[in-house]
Parts: sequence; structure tokens; C-alpha cells
Amino acid sequence: MVHSAYDSFELLNNCPFKIDAVESYGSKLLLGCSDGSLKIYVPEYSVSDRSPPSDYHLHAHELRKEPYALERNLSGFSRRPLLAMEVLESRELLLSLSESIAFHKLPNLETNAVITKAKGANVYSWDDRRGFLCFARQKRVCIFRHDGGRGFVEVKEYNVPDTVKSMSWCGENICLGIRKEYMILNATNGALSEVFPSGRLAPPLVISLPSGELLLGKENIGVFVDQNGKLLQEGRICWSEAPAEVVIQKPYAIALLPRYVEIRSLRDPYPLIQTVVLRNARHLGQSNNSIIVALENSVYGLFPVPLGAQIVQLTASGNFDEALALCKLLPPEDSNLRAAKEGSIHIRYAHYLFDNESYEEAMEHFLASQIDMTYVLSLYPSIILPKTTMIPEPEKLVDISWDASYLSRGSSGLSDDMEALPSPQLSESDEHAALESKKMSHNTLMALIKFLQKKRYGIIEKATAEGTEEVVLDAVGDNFASYDSSRFKKTTKGRGNISISSGAREMAAILDTALLQALLLTGQSSVALELLKGLNYCDVKICEEIIRKRNHYAALLELYKCNSMHREALKLLHQLVEESKANQSLAELTQRFEPVSIIEYLKPLCGTDPMLVLECSMLVLESCPTQTIELYLSGNIPSDLVNSYLKQHAPSMQAKYLELMLAMNENGISGNLQNEMIQIYLSEVLDWYSDLGTQQKWDEKAYSPTRKKLLSALESISGYNPDALLKRLPPDALYEERAILLGKMNQHELALSLYVHKLHVPELALAYCDRVYESVVHQPSIKSSGNIYLTLLQIYLNPRRTTKNFEQRITNLVSPHHTSIPKVGSGSSIKARGGRGSKKIASIEGAEDMRVSQSGTDSSRSDGDADESIGEGGSTIMLDEILDLLSQRWDRLNGAQALKLLPRETKLQNLLPFLGPLLRKSSEAYRNLSVIKSLRQSENLQVKDELYNQRQTVVKITSDSMCSLCNKKIGTSVFAVYPNGKTLVHFVCFRDSQTMKVVAKGSPRRKR
Repeated sequence: MVHSAYDSFELLNNCPFKIDAVESYGSKLLLGCSDGSLKIYVPEYSVSDRSPPSDYHLHAHELRKEPYALERNLSGFSRRPLLAMEVLESRELLLSLSESIAFHKLPNLETNAVITKAKGANVYSWDDRRGFLCFARQKRVCIFRHDGGRGFVEVKEYNVPDTVKSMSWCGENICLGIRKEYMILNATNGALSEVFPSGRLAPPLVISLPSGELLLGKENIGVFVDQNGKLLQEGRICWSEAPAEVVIQKPYAIALLPRYVEIRSLRDPYPLIQTVVLRNARHLGQSNNSIIVALENSVYGLFPVPLGAQIVQLTASGNFDEALALCKLLPPEDSNLRAAKEGSIHIRYAHYLFDNESYEEAMEHFLASQIDMTYVLSLYPSIILPKTTMIPEPEKLVDISWDASYLSRGSSGLSDDMEALPSPQLSESDEHAALESKKMSHNTLMALIKFLQKKRYGIIEKATAEGTEEVVLDAVGDNFASYDSSRFKKTTKGRGNISISSGAREMAAILDTALLQALLLTGQSSVALELLKGLNYCDVKICEEIIRKRNHYAALLELYKCNSMHREALKLLHQLVEESKANQSLAELTQRFEPVSIIEYLKPLCGTDPMLVLECSMLVLESCPTQTIELYLSGNIPSDLVNSYLKQHAPSMQAKYLELMLAMNENGISGNLQNEMIQIYLSEVLDWYSDLGTQQKWDEKAYSPTRKKLLSALESISGYNPDALLKRLPPDALYEERAILLGKMNQHELALSLYVHKLHVPELALAYCDRVYESVVHQPSIKSSGNIYLTLLQIYLNPRRTTKNFEQRITNLVSPHHTSIPKVGSGSSIKARGGRGSKKIASIEGAEDMRVSQSGTDSSRSDGDADESIGEGGSTIMLDEILDLLSQRWDRLNGAQALKLLPRETKLQNLLPFLGPLLRKSSEAYRNLSVIKSLRQSENLQVKDELYNQRQTVVKITSDSMCSLCNKKIGTSVFAVYPNGKTLVHFVCFRDSQTMKVVAKGSPRRKR
């Protein structure tokens, strides 16, 4: 026997006749005897002079656990012995089965109805919910319905294959136990369906369960089926012997066996709970609060032991599952007691399972007990927890946990069998070491991980809610003086440096710190990494120490990152990168830590801490310059700030940064940064020039990589200050750079003179002219851009004049007193020169628009320079260069002006490459213009002809002609005709309409 679920008590033992049926009505016992009488028994105090007990009114409708005495005897209640009877409490009726089925009104037992058709019936079943009665006689099943008054109405009658031995309603159907098998009868249409064969030795037994399912007996086995007869996968009840009757009183099934009454649990695997030895028991009945067992001449009552006492017994004997099942049956008004009992049992059960190495099941019960998480963690001394006021002593927790159990034992009056509680701390030193080894094993830690993960969601949610509430209160100006200043403080992910102090967040810190340690100890570094990447409350100091011991550097980086310890994280990351490069002992751990890892870490920090990004990016700027510059650009760090920081801390990388920035975003670099980059290039070139000059190895045509960059930048960039750069150039070197700068200042003559007379590279001079020409050729405001070639032609024609005072002119140009740069080819000089040669140009080209254009691309030669060039015709000219220029760029030159500048002694034969294509182009242009002229004359004639035709149009005005504007007759008034030739208006109306349109167009804002 597991425990005492029922207490047996003899209610009466002096019945003069054999008892055939037994039932209870309130606190009364109804006995159907073999002589056909009905005897009514009540507690002895009811028929004696004794006063009733104090709780009489409380339990007036329940059987009493005391001797019963005869109150009333109804002789001749039935002609034959009663086979069965049942009290229908909802209708205050007594149903009895004898030679027929009769109904008597309670409590006076007047006859209410007798179903004569039930004569010979041997079994019945009552459906109290619908008021339906079914009974079986011979091979027929009849169904009657209670009409709510004094009678019953027959509903159906069906034939069955054999005599019915047992029957019960199951929903809309009826389950029949016939001689050989069980069947389901459809009460609506009479359809029969087989379930399974019944036993050979024991008669069939159909028992209805409170859930609506059925328990069918087959020998000594009880089989569960649903309302349709389908087997349920809930196991089988195995009785010691085949039961004669079975009564269900949750959570137990009570069976009447030949030698005793057997009580089993209704929970799988339906264990034996108790046996009550009562020999020769004949009938089993059920009352509101007990089980009635009728012997031949006596009646016993099986009264349930209070649930609290049963729970104590089960817990003390180690039957925790049964104890927990009984806790769920405690009444709702005892919810606090129920929760306390369940928690106490779960904790004891968890300790039992933990000691028997069922760690995961133990953690499930710890979880169900709602015990403080720190108590469970106290079972793991090797797990280091943050110092906080919330961790209680284990002994204190134990005492608190069992208070409810002590209450239940006290109320039940049983001995204190639950005093021995397994303590989480062992006193013996030798057992302690073994326990520590077990508690830190892989299985124990895996169970702890699952426990913490299940607890984590609720705790983290509360901690986050507290943090949000704190931020909101802080935003509205509330203070947090109510918080204890000595409580635990922590900086959490996403909160920056806001210190927190709350119970929920302390618990979250304990949980996450313990969970991280357990994950690392079980080798789940990837899961630990995911924990740190999300919102967590891990204690930095404890976790940092543990992670470092186990060399989980990726987790350590995430720990720093989630706590905004970016400087420490970057320092560690740099260390790992260096160790990885050096192939040291940690190389296998740090092989994935490359310089790019630092850049990836810095990307999210660009918007929040740009100075930290700049400081730490210096670690990888040299090894990953492109990625670092991309970091600066993608992070939208101000370029001036980056340039200033590089200039101070990494001047060698400043130029590279500006180069890459210019290459990636040419329009995004400011003029100051462009000027800065060119100044850096120029400084390097000047240093290079100084070194070679000291060694007397300087060559103007030598190009270092930096000088190439400088030349390219000077040509392609326009945001720098050429005047300032020109002042830094040496007077006797770097002529190509000087030429480009002079070109930027529109000093084209000086620039070309440098190409021709200092560098002696006519090709560069021609390329310079091409650049200037192409830069202005698409500008419609400039009629001609060929004057730059005329300037070069003049230099070739007058070498002596262009070299005269050359250095002095440049010195004057860059001197501090030089305040303005004269524009090339001023309007006055060009106008004077154009006026002097207009007749000659007209005679050659025949077009006024072929004069010299007043463009900014002209050289800075003055009118006096032109005169001087004519007067110095005897100087040596560069004839070959002149002819090459004319032959290569004939289409870009003003031919008349070029011929005007050439010396008279120039041979026409040498000018054939120039004049040939020029004249062909002129002739072609003349022919094209002639064709255009003819086409325009023809078009003019066509327009005139159309005008004449329009003027010949006749408009007929009659007396019915109306004005389209005022809708009045035209009459003899002046009129106007619209171009379509049909619409007529008064001229005055037309004029007024035009005036209104003009006014409306002139003041659009006045319209509403």
C-alpha cells in the first residue's frame, strides 16, 4: 500500500435482512433488503437525545463518519428484491429497479412514476443531463425521456444480438456489454458497432468516467475507450482480480473484488494505492463525500483522507508525482496553500532527481517550483556570481520553502514525515569533493543551461521594462532617490554609461553571468557568442576573467562591445591581430583576426565617437589604407577632421588619404583639401629637387612618382590656389609645373614660352593649346577659341621678344604687390588690332565674323606687342615649328590672322599643308551657305504666296451674322475675322478681349 487514501468505518452492522441495494440521500442511508423493504438509516444523534455535532449544518448533506441507526422502514417497497437503485438529486427522485423501474419522490418516497414496459429489465442507465433513461430487458433496449412532470415518454426501442449485462450512456450513444462483447448503440438510428470481445470468465462491466469516456472490463483489465468505442492510448488498469463493480471518485478508481476493495490511481500507470479488506462485500455505491460498501448485513463507509494529509504521506514516501497530482485537486479557495504545497513538493522532487543524476528532470521541477534562481545556482559553487544583496543563504531558502508543508502536516494531524530535507550543502569533506565533481560535470551544466534559458525570457523582459521606466521617469525630471545607493550597478548594452539599480536587473545579471559560464564550461562558445551579441546583463569583471582563462577572445570582444568598452575591445583586437601576424602560440585562435576586423568593429562607431575611430584607425591605416579610407567615407566623418588628425599623427598617410578620397568622391573633396594635397606633393618634389640639386644631378625632364602625381593633380584639379603655389617654385627649375600654374592664372603666353624656350618641348606647348581650346570650345558665349594657337604662333615667330625680361615678368606676377591678374587679350587691344586688319581679313575670308575674337583664351600680348612683332621681323624664327603648327591645327586657327602674322618671305609651297585644307573648307562652307541662301529665298516666296492667298479670302456679312463674343449682330460695324475664316467678331469686342488677356497675364498673383 502506497498510502491511506480512504479510512474505513462501519456505519451499521445489524440489518436484519440481506442487503441487496444501497444508496445515500444527503446524510441518510437507503438500504434495499431481500424482503422487498426499504430501510432508511440516519446518524445515531438524529434518533437519540444527544445534541448534534458542531459541524452538523456544515455537513448535513454528507454521510457522517459515525454509527447509523434505523429511522424508517418501508415494508413492501417492492414486490421483489431490489436489483439496483439510484438517487437522482437534480430531480429529487429515487430510481429503483425491481420487477420494473419505479420513481419515487424524495424525501417522502411517494410514487412518482412506474414504467411498466420495464418489467423484466435487468440493467439500466440514467442520463441526468438530458433526463434520458435506457434499460434492457431480454434482447431489447428501450429509451425513455422524463417529461419534467410525473411521467416518462418512450423515445425508441431497439433490438440487440444478446442479453445485455451492463450498459451506460456515452454522449448520444449507449455502450452495451452483452454476453460476448461490447457494442456501441446509436440512440438515434439504432446502429450497432462492435468494440471488442468481453471476457470469458467475468461478466462485462461498463463504467462511465467523469470525462465522458468509458472504462470497459475484460477479466481483470480495465480498458479506456472514447464515446465512439475507439481505444485510447492511456494504458490499462490491471486489477488484482476481476471486479464485480467499479466506482469512480477522482482521482481514484475503487473496485469491488471478492475479498477486498481495491483502490487505484486514475493516473498512468494506474498504480495500486490502497486495499481495504472487507470480505463478502456485495455492493458498491457512491455518495457525495465517500464510498459505500454493502456487505450482507452491514454497511461500511470509505471516507477520503484529507488531501493535505495524503500529499504529506506521498511526499514522505517519495511518490512525488502522485503528490503533485493531488495538489491540483485542492479547492480553489486554497490557492495559496496549493501553490505552497506544489512548490515544496517540486523542490523535494528536484533534490531527489538531482541526487539520482536525473539533472534535466530535476531542473524542470526547480523551474515549476518558482523557487528563487539563486537557490538553484547555490548547487553549483564553481559558478561565480556577482556580489549582490539578493543571494540568500541556502539554509534560509530551505526553511522558507517548506513552510507550506509544515502547515499541511499540522492540519492533517499526521506525523512529521517530511522533516528530512536534502540540503544543498554537504558537511562531510570527503563527500563534498565528490559532489563538486558531479555538480560540475557536463550533464549537470547542460541541465543548468536549459533551466537558465527557460527562466531568462521573463527576467530579461522585466529588467528591460524597469530600464525603460527609469529612462522615462528620468526624462520627465523624476529622481531615483528611493533606490538604495548600495545596490548593484551595471552598464548594459544600448544604455551607454547609464548605471542601473533594480531587483529585476540584478537577477538578470546573475542569470546571464551564470549562463555564460555554463556555456563556456560545456564548450558552447558559439552559443555564448550569440548571448553576448544580444541584449544581456553579464557582469563584466567576472565574465572577463573567465573568458580570458579559456582564451575565448571572440566572446571577450563581444563582452566589451555590448558594454560600450570600445577602447578595451580595440586594444584586444589589435593585440590579436599582431599575434596572428607573428604566428605565436595563439595563432590558431586568432587566425581570423585580421586588420580588417578592426575596421569592421569601427564602422558602427563613426556616428557616435569619430575621434575614437580616428585614433584606433591609425593601427590599420598603413596595412589597409583603402579599407580605412572607405571607413572614413562610409562613416561620414568630416574630411577636414580626418585630414587634420592625419596631418598631426600620420603625416605620411595624409597624401594617400586625400588621393583615395579624391578617387572615390571627386566632387566631395573641398578646395582646401585639394590645395592641401597639392601642397604635400609640392613639398615632396621640392625636397627631391633640393637633394638632386645638392648632388648636381637635377634634370628637368626627370620625373619621380610624386612629381607625376603633382603634375596630374595640377592639371585635373581646379580647387587650389595657383598664386600661392607659384611662389614656392624655384626660379630655375620645375618649369612644367610653373607652366601649368601660369595656365591656371590665364597667363598663356608665359606658360607657352616655358614649354618652348625652357623645356624645349613643342609637343607640350601644342598639347597645352589643345587643352585650352577644348575647355572653351563648348562655351557659346565665345565666338572663337583659336587665339591660343595664334599666341603660340607669335612665340615661334618672335623668340627673342618672348624671352626678353621673361623672369622679370614672372617675378612681377608672383610678387606681393601684384594684386590682380590681367586677363588675356583685353577688349581694347583686340579691337585696335581688329580695326587695323579688317580690310585684309575681309579680302581673304570674305566674312566679318572671322575677326579675332575677344575671348579669354587669348594671350596677354598688348597692342604694342603686335607692333613689335612686325618690327622685329629680322629675328630668328622657329620655322619648322610654325609649319608643323599650321599643318596640324589648320582647322582651329583663324587663317586670315595667321597669314597676317607670317613673314613676307614665307614660301607658299611650305604653306600647302595649311592652305590646302583651309581653302577646301572655305569653299565647302561657301557652297553650303549658297544652298542655304537659295532655300531661304524659295521659302520666302512660298510664304508670300500664301499671304496673298489669305488676303484674297472673301467673308460675306449678312443681316444675320453674329459676333461670337457678344452674340450681337455685326451689322455695319467694323469686324474682325479669325484665321479659320469662319469666326466673326466685332473689332471692338476683339480689342477688348485682347486687352483683358494682357491684363490677366501681367498680374497672375491677383487671381484667387
